[in-house]
Amino acid sequence: MTRTRRLNCIIPPHLLEKLLRSDDSEVHQAALGTLLTTAGLRGERSVRASFAGAAAPANGRRTIFDCQNGRSLPLAVLARSEDGPPSADDSVNRAFDGLGTTHDFYREVFGRDSIDDRGMRLDGHVHFSANYNNAFWDGREMVFGDGDGKVFTDFTQSPDVIGHELTHGVTEHTAGLAYHNQSGALNESISDVFGSLAKQWSLKQSAEEADWLIGPEVFTPGVEADALRSLKAPGQAYDNALFGKDPQPDHMSKFVNLPDTDRGDNGGVHINSGIPNKAFYLTAVGIGGFAWEAAGLIWYESLKASSVETQFQNFADTTYQKAEELFGAGGNEQLAVLGAWQEVGIQISGVPAGVSRARSRASNRAGGAGRQDGLAELTKQIGMLTSQVTALAKDVAALKGKK
Repeated sequence: MTRTRRLNCIIPPHLLEKLLRSDDSEVHQAALGTLLTTAGLRGERSVRASFAGAAAPANGRRTIFDCQNGRSLPLAVLARSEDGPPSADDSVNRAFDGLGTTHDFYREVFGRDSIDDRGMRLDGHVHFSANYNNAFWDGREMVFGDGDGKVFTDFTQSPDVIGHELTHGVTEHTAGLAYHNQSGALNESISDVFGSLAKQWSLKQSAEEADWLIGPEVFTPGVEADALRSLKAPGQAYDNALFGKDPQPDHMSKFVNLPDTDRGDNGGVHINSGIPNKAFYLTAVGIGGFAWEAAGLIWYESLKASSVETQFQNFADTTYQKAEELFGAGGNEQLAVLGAWQEVGIQISGVPAGVSRARSRASNRAGGAGRQDGLAELTKQIGMLTSQVTALAKDVAALKGKK
């Protein structure tokens, strides 16, 4: 069965629709042009997708093409290749370096051989269309717009945007998370998580040092906004007259139900991704150190173990199981996962709620020996609760046998 692939854009439709209402005619026209161009690309998608994966393995070789503000990718001119010298065009060099950073991150941290784990070549296209306010992954290549210069800048300037978009390719070649509703929001969240991790890895930042922002460089200086999204504080990336307030929720009680249409953001995939984003952030800071080493590994292995229609609950349960497989039952890593999902309103299946509450109390203790004592106490409580559940199951079985 062939899955329908969708264009994965970094800028969600609700932001572009806000710009359509702008009194500035240039801002309005740029937003309208971006929406119309993107809609046209979706029509070409089914044709282009049929050739995806046809190329032979190429050891992750990078090639950057210049669209020269045109909309035809096949007509773009070669601007820089793996063996060629740096370009005089900063956009070309930033795209080339960003693709390389993301490729090296996946190879060195997870042992992954490019996007498809088979050495897939990495193609990038810069200067796409005129005043194009977006960047996207189309299943074969990464495409960058220059922005309109008033609201958005050149999208090659944001390394986490590049990591985000290429991670859509990783997801496509692993779980293949369907791009709608919860599975689509999880798809977007995975891209935010690994886009941020690739940047953190390149800067050698700990979980505490990282900014946890996606796209802080995409806005012009005149726009009051921290970034497109914040994993640390979903719903607080921006709040201004141009865009309104960041609509991302950070808890299941605030889940936003939207139509599964292009205008409805395919069921709110860029909005509800705030919930699993927050869970990852809490897991990473709960474990501490470099986020890609433990939290990132748990999420990566959970992605590979997921499937097309995986929901938030399924993924949360998988991360809990993977934390145990990778780092041991009742360890700090598994407890961090447990507490993080509970804080965003998702209870791990089969784990009594009291264990999550106990984990939260332990995490609030002082560091060092006090923290270790809290974890030891919590591990003991998990063992006791597990024994109680086992005994109860035996009692139920015995009662059934007497009938």
